[in-house]
Amino acid sequence: MNRIFRLLTALGAFFVVTFALSACGDSVPGNAVVRVGDTSITRATFQRWFGVAAASNPATAGNKELYKPPSYTACVAKKTKTAPKPAKGQPATTPAQYKDLCKQEYEGLRNQVLQFLILEKWVAGEAQDQGLKISAKENEKAFTEAKKSAFPKDEDFTKYLKQLGMTENDARFQIGLQTVYAKLRDKAIADAPKVNDAAVAKFYEKNKKRFAQPETRDLRVVLTKTKDKAEAALKALNDGDSWKKVADKYSIDQASKANGGTLMGVAKGTQEKTFGDAAFKAAKGKLTGPVKVQFGFYVFQVQKITPAKQQTLKQSTEAIKAELDAQGKKAADDKFNKDLRKKWKERTNCREGFLVEQCKNAPKVKTATAPPGQVPPQQQQQQQQQPPQQQQQPPPQQPPQP
Repeated sequence: MNRIFRLLTALGAFFVVTFALSACGDSVPGNAVVRVGDTSITRATFQRWFGVAAASNPATAGNKELYKPPSYTACVAKKTKTAPKPAKGQPATTPAQYKDLCKQEYEGLRNQVLQFLILEKWVAGEAQDQGLKISAKENEKAFTEAKKSAFPKDEDFTKYLKQLGMTENDARFQIGLQTVYAKLRDKAIADAPKVNDAAVAKFYEKNKKRFAQPETRDLRVVLTKTKDKAEAALKALNDGDSWKKVADKYSIDQASKANGGTLMGVAKGTQEKTFGDAAFKAAKGKLTGPVKVQFGFYVFQVQKITPAKQQTLKQSTEAIKAELDAQGKKAADDKFNKDLRKKWKERTNCREGFLVEQCKNAPKVKTATAPPGQVPPQQQQQQQQQPPQQQQQPPPQQPPQP
């Protein structure tokens, strides 16, 4: 999938797909497809960006004329011409089926373009309401850095724009959207409550186990298939043979065998229960075994015991502060996006044929009832709303990640 197409998809993921039915609200001007507050998205603007999306879509091969509702004649003709011959005994795809597919493809591209253009209006409107201004110098710097990062050679950038039917101003438009959005988001995050000592202490007391290090034991082990071989290994060790020599001769555990029978940093619960229990009951330095386990018999010796440790509040403070700070910023970010969506959806009205979930007058998404224990299909498809992130590459080359 081409990068501009991914951009529209990524920006479209900014929205959540469940919205309630609202009244039709303000009318849309005759030359427009969407009205957001006092501004509009014209048919010409929609068609131009639809062309960019179509040029990015391998299915269209850059031919936006394929999609002309309601007949989709060119699209149906192309699919009919390029369709592989059906397998023996299988019916050929009918023109009506191709038409349905063309309609789905058109609506997918249409929705991505509308979501992108509506988002730009929302972000611009919110910036104006908050008195946020981006200087020409800032915009130029953002564009120059993004362009250089994605296209080291100017000719590559020019070629790319030509391929998509875009102008440099279109690329600046996209970078501008990213820049303003990032500023709004940063402003919201900066207002998040600061982490205080009381919050750190409360988190520490509630999550003490997370800051504890359990007792561990370093072992020397030999795992044999039979009890007789385990007893032979134990005798050899008691007679003074080295662990490496005995492990090489008797052990079937290749991992520890390669290290002379060494098993480092064993904690409770990380080994088969019978062996683990025996290892943590054994005295340091005492040869122990045979111990029967699922795959044979162990002979072992505890070499070192590292006692359990509990990090103090002081030792844990920096890690806790970082975690709480990240949680606070995410909460502020989520609230900003939720408020933005709620505020500007109420000001967004769309023409029939251009209705998407972001429109105030969009029809309600029907809720399917799932069988007990299953998740409804529409809930499975919902995406966690995430804002587009500021990138060091221009959107046509590298979209913000959802």
